[in-house]
Amino acid sequence: MKKVLFAVTLFLSGISAYSQSIPYTNCEKCWLPDTLGNHRVVLTFNGSGKIAKAIIPWRRRDNDPENKRIIIQDGATLQKVTNVKIGNINRETGEIYFEPTSGKGTYYVYYLPSKNEGRSNYPKGVYLKPEITASTDWLSALSSATAIPLANVKEFQSIDAFNTFYPMEVIATKAETDQLLSKHKGDDFLVFPEDRIYSIRMTDDLPQRWIERGPQSHFDGEAARNENFAFQLGLYALKDLQSVKVSFTSLTAAGGKVIAANKLFCINNNGVSYSGAPFSKTVDVTKGKIQALWCGIDVPEDAAPATYTGKAIISINGKTAKEVTISLKVNDQLLKDGGVNEPWKMTRLRWLNSTMAQDNTVIAPYTPLVVKGNEISLLGRKVTVNKDGFPSQIQTFYTPEMTEYSKTPNNLLTEAIHFHFVKPDGKNMVLKSKGLQFTKTEPGTVQWTAISSNDTLKMEVTASLEFDGFIAYAVKVEALKDADLKDIDMHIPFKKDVAKYLMGLGQKGGYRPDNFEWKWDVAHKNQDGAWIGTVNAGLQYSLRDEKYVRPLNTNFYLQKPLLLPTSWGNDNKGGITVAEKGEAILANNYSGERQMKKGDVLYYNFNLLITPFHTINTDFQWDNRFYHAYKPIDTIKAAGATIINIHHATAINPFINYPFIAWKKMQAYIDSAHDAGLKVKIYNTIRELSDHAYETFAMRSLGHEIYSPGKGGGFSWLQEHLGNDYIAAWFVPELKDAAIINSGQNRWHNYYVEGMNWLTQNVGIDGIYLDDVAFDRVTMKRVKRVLTKDGHPGIIDLHSANQYDKADGFNNSANLYMEHFPYLNRLWFGEYFDYEHNTPDFFLTEVSGIPFGLMGEMLQGGGNAWRGMVYGMTNRLPWSDGADPRPIWKVWDSFGMKGTKMIGYWVDTNPVKTDNDKVLATVYKKNGAVLVSIASWADADTTIQLKIDWKQLGIDPAKATITAPDIAKFQQGRTFKLDEKIPVEKAKGWLLIIK
Repeated sequence: MKKVLFAVTLFLSGISAYSQSIPYTNCEKCWLPDTLGNHRVVLTFNGSGKIAKAIIPWRRRDNDPENKRIIIQDGATLQKVTNVKIGNINRETGEIYFEPTSGKGTYYVYYLPSKNEGRSNYPKGVYLKPEITASTDWLSALSSATAIPLANVKEFQSIDAFNTFYPMEVIATKAETDQLLSKHKGDDFLVFPEDRIYSIRMTDDLPQRWIERGPQSHFDGEAARNENFAFQLGLYALKDLQSVKVSFTSLTAAGGKVIAANKLFCINNNGVSYSGAPFSKTVDVTKGKIQALWCGIDVPEDAAPATYTGKAIISINGKTAKEVTISLKVNDQLLKDGGVNEPWKMTRLRWLNSTMAQDNTVIAPYTPLVVKGNEISLLGRKVTVNKDGFPSQIQTFYTPEMTEYSKTPNNLLTEAIHFHFVKPDGKNMVLKSKGLQFTKTEPGTVQWTAISSNDTLKMEVTASLEFDGFIAYAVKVEALKDADLKDIDMHIPFKKDVAKYLMGLGQKGGYRPDNFEWKWDVAHKNQDGAWIGTVNAGLQYSLRDEKYVRPLNTNFYLQKPLLLPTSWGNDNKGGITVAEKGEAILANNYSGERQMKKGDVLYYNFNLLITPFHTINTDFQWDNRFYHAYKPIDTIKAAGATIINIHHATAINPFINYPFIAWKKMQAYIDSAHDAGLKVKIYNTIRELSDHAYETFAMRSLGHEIYSPGKGGGFSWLQEHLGNDYIAAWFVPELKDAAIINSGQNRWHNYYVEGMNWLTQNVGIDGIYLDDVAFDRVTMKRVKRVLTKDGHPGIIDLHSANQYDKADGFNNSANLYMEHFPYLNRLWFGEYFDYEHNTPDFFLTEVSGIPFGLMGEMLQGGGNAWRGMVYGMTNRLPWSDGADPRPIWKVWDSFGMKGTKMIGYWVDTNPVKTDNDKVLATVYKKNGAVLVSIASWADADTTIQLKIDWKQLGIDPAKATITAPDIAKFQQGRTFKLDEKIPVEKAKGWLLIIK
């Protein structure tokens, strides 16, 4: 139990001020916080009688303490004291009368008891209301008592150090604050420099620590050479402050030694976005508020040990207001890597402005872009650009099997993608192109521009194609004079054989409807585009404007939905239709009637993703078997798995999306796994972030940049230490790990990339397990680069719960995350996916990953083992109860799946078919033998007959055998004659070996 002391000054009405030293302590596991709360006051009573009085100078940061229950416990018996009377209660002090049931001794006062209501992983922490338990007789005795003995406050206790309010959340009294203000009537604000260890936490109350120390005009610190040293400047606004900025002079020492001014920074004023662009932040502080300004000094490695002095200059609206002298003693210690292995010292704040892995270098297996004329070639695909800047043709070069590249192209379009500017009379306004110009031709990116215009409108097209098949279009439409328009639309004319499937815009993945219509509804639906294609050729597109901001996802879409694009949405006049028109399946993206005044500008931006991204790697599927649990290495190896996924809420990765606290344990485990020939991946993503992150309050100082605004609530720690204005996210009851929702695309992504690099290089992780994703493809590319640097495997698999529901805005997981697919190694879709009551086209498009160059696994209820194998999928050991893929793994090994050619049921030339179109067969072919996976979507039990192309199989039917190997919980072993009818149970199937 650790004790800390500070002077508590108590002001009572009608009583002289007095002070006393009361320790703040942590008493781990001394009581049940789920029942009694996280805090208590320890009283000692040395009097006599049935009534005691306590006046507690608790200096609470929570509001309305009079509306929260107080529970008193007898320290000797640990029984609740029922005879209790609450007197005057406020944030500064509490007056309590109680019966000292054991006489002299210790009594505990629990003053923040709460209970969790709602879902266990999304709790609503509710503070108990006051109660009356005292007997009438005791209350009568209290009312007539004249001299009541005092119980003294011995100490303030928290259930552990993580929950303590000391020292930065122990508030100053109003009298102390008023006295401070009276001394500084002429100031606009006061400055309280603060050590990095004591994060400034409160924005409405001064900490009592600052009252004792008073405002300061200097800061003293000590750092090692090459240390990322951090400190704070706490501003207390006595007036409204606008455009607060901090600048720095160089730090100098005797003998001409210098730490240059550019080595000092303030994360609240300047930064680098997740996409690598520098930016400035405006900091305004309302009167009476506290603003923490987190600053840093990158101490040079060659800095000579000395004391360096300089200034932090605080300006308001561009005018110097105050200066703080910085005195930094640099000792002779030399730190490796800036000291980031000690993040509790805030040494990683520099990571927020990192540009690591931003260069758009080509990532394997992709190949450099090649430009010939107006054609751009990339891995498995080609784009031909028209003179107006839009694709005249998009081609892919994949076989239907998706295991090889083809020399014969698959053309996606019947004609160029194009815009129509429709006049009120229904005629198209013709814009003349000034020609196409390539502005960048690099291995990873090709950019081009084109301008088309007439006397009424000008269309400026800026586009870029990246090595993975992503095309970003910015289409600026400007009115050169007033114009009435019936419509502005974009046509994507797909070839009919390509536009076989559709996913998105409210449609589950599957066959494309003959006539499809969709309208914008951003308030309820996370929908701005779709994927249309077939297995070996397709296109995802999304409609946006210049104000696009990535919305929240995974249960939180409705709290930060899409912004309706001014252009495409047009006050909900816009929409999309997909239907046959002539030789094409036309995706008509219209925006509806509008007027444009001279000078008006609209941005009809859109993104394209050309699918597939690469061929499927079937050997990776057979060789790499994921074990999704933290278990002993020997247990996992004996199960036949090769890759371990370490979830959060485990001993070596306890806190969600912050795997930096138990990293030494993680490193030891990974080293053991590597010695045993296994790889280890960890859970780490961006969507929410554990409250245990050391930088929590530094990031809170950035306003809503890192954390989303919200109504607060959730687990008690969040309410007690964050106050309000956040969204409570995932909670792990066993570890009391409470997460907070991130705001979307922000500088935490830079930290995330740096963290991944650090974990790869220092802890030895072999990749990551993503549980849904809240970042975009820019961050995904950076992550893949650092994970695969220096020969590390960088394996990434993505799990998603089905996003097609109200809370997620009815989007499809595959459509939502398709921009990340180029960098994944496997999919794991997921909770709430129905593997029993969906069709094969749903499996193929929304679950399997095959049309995008991926393979996957099943989760919900273990999936359907028979249907899964048609797509090369099993479930994952040992996550789903009763689901065990090991019997199928055994068949893979005995048959020898490595090196086989997968020929799916969707391939017209598949050599093994059935005579029932609802019973499908996929072939895994090698010389002299095939493994045939059969799965039924028939409405009832049935029988089938195999239709076999023996020549294509390369097997002599006169010598052939058909055997069903015995597979536990899958099928009983037996042999079939070549012409024998095979019984197939409803929703089941067979694995047959023909040789």
